[in-house]
Amino acid sequence: MADAGFTEERARAVLGAALPHGTADAAGARLLALGENAVFALDRLSLVVRVSRDLGVRERAARELRVADWLAREGVPAVRPDRRFGGAEQPRAYDGHLVTYWQRLPPPERPAGPRDLAALLRRVHALPEPPPDLALPRRDLLGGVERWLRLAGEAIDPADAAYLRARRDDIAAATAELTPQLAPGPIHGDALPRNVHIGPDGPVLVDLETFATDLREHDLVVMELTRDRYGLGAAAYDEFTAAYGWDVREWSGCAVLRGARETASCAWVAQHAPGNPAALAEFRRRVASLREGDASVRWYPF
Repeated sequence: MADAGFTEERARAVLGAALPHGTADAAGARLLALGENAVFALDRLSLVVRVSRDLGVRERAARELRVADWLAREGVPAVRPDRRFGGAEQPRAYDGHLVTYWQRLPPPERPAGPRDLAALLRRVHALPEPPPDLALPRRDLLGGVERWLRLAGEAIDPADAAYLRARRDDIAAATAELTPQLAPGPIHGDALPRNVHIGPDGPVLVDLETFATDLREHDLVVMELTRDRYGLGAAAYDEFTAAYGWDVREWSGCAVLRGARETASCAWVAQHAPGNPAALAEFRRRVASLREGDASVRWYPF
């Protein structure tokens, strides 16, 4: 959860310090997102600047830049760093925050769809292991569960927290025993159409911070879960599997990886429950559906 002290005003002050002409360059910057990062678009400079809430994400931010450079060398359409301002020394630190600079993408030609995502995933999944200096991590879906539950504190039922911890441990053990259908290797890690931008030359992959090296099935289970939990139509899911060339539901380990994502998603919502009745209601809905084993219960993005 983003630090409550990390406000748009604070992020704009860092943005001004991070540009050559200070506030003159930052004037008119559009705030695109404010969460773990503040993301600003500077249309006049064809630039996007990301400001982190603290210095603790240096390794992740540096890895995302290396991933972008590697994808460029491999010819995979993806967002690219902008070296005009930050140069090779990115991320750059300003008063307790990290800043990275990215080329601004042109306005989207249309919304991205399942077929666009599948085409990009085929290219990512055809990549060899990256060079040693990149060192992609494993896709640790369950690593944040304990922190999110602790942030939830007394706002959630202790029995629900205990249930999710036990479920996490069981699924982690089962995941270690999986035999993949596809050859393991680089994955996007959060493979959804929202992380695809349709430019004039076709689909472009964005949001590279979850890149990992792991079971390729991780990227495919995301859409399978979206079909059952978040309202993706059956025809749209079939379009995705047809474009990719395989349906992960045919794999015996699908339920295990899906279970990992569901467990993490429940715990992630829990952290917002203190003082937020809508988050608490959504958390309870999700946990109840897991306890009951009902895969048809609709979940809502939060």
